[in-house]
Amino acid sequence: MSRTATIALGLAVGIVLVAPPLLAQHPPAPPAPAHQMHGHHPAAAEGAPALPGQDAFGAIAEVVRLLEADPGTDWSRVDLERLRQHLIDMNEVVLRSDVKASAVPGGVVMDITGAPRTERAIRAMVAPHAIELDRMPDWTARTQPIPGGLRLTVTARRPEDARAVARIRGLGAVGLLVQGGHHGPHHLAMAKGEMRPGHRH
Repeated sequence: MSRTATIALGLAVGIVLVAPPLLAQHPPAPPAPAHQMHGHHPAAAEGAPALPGQDAFGAIAEVVRLLEADPGTDWSRVDLERLRQHLIDMNEVVLRSDVKASAVPGGVVMDITGAPRTERAIRAMVAPHAIELDRMPDWTARTQPIPGGLRLTVTARRPEDARAVARIRGLGAVGLLVQGGHHGPHHLAMAKGEMRPGHRH
């Protein structure tokens, strides 16, 4: 056997003897569990998008995680379809309603109107939210029906407080609708079938 062939044979034997231990030290990673591949678990695959891609989908997914984490959830009462319809109403009011605002002493009056589907959402959402606004220490709020929707009037409890009045006018309809910390608990209660008194929707 030539010297070149001897060297080649020696290298081949060395590779065969050394390679298995090296491979054994670094076995291939197992595939990620299915629930991680589809974004249904906080520990999503590294590099995967974290956002759900649609805000209502994300809101419902968050509520489902809370329901599943609570051993006391009564699944016979859970109504996620009701929550979905509420989120549709939120979308209608926030994105499709027309708002005409006018300053009044101590605050602002807003005519919130829309097409028939949006009008239903306005009536379902704005009137209950006005009750929440009226419970706040700094403001009074009331609604009255008008063609196509509702008239929302919000004023400062102390009309001489120029800063409070300016805040109300600056927030406007959409800013006032997001006030308060009841939205998240309201959505969870709605999904659980535990609606608060006075909430029709």
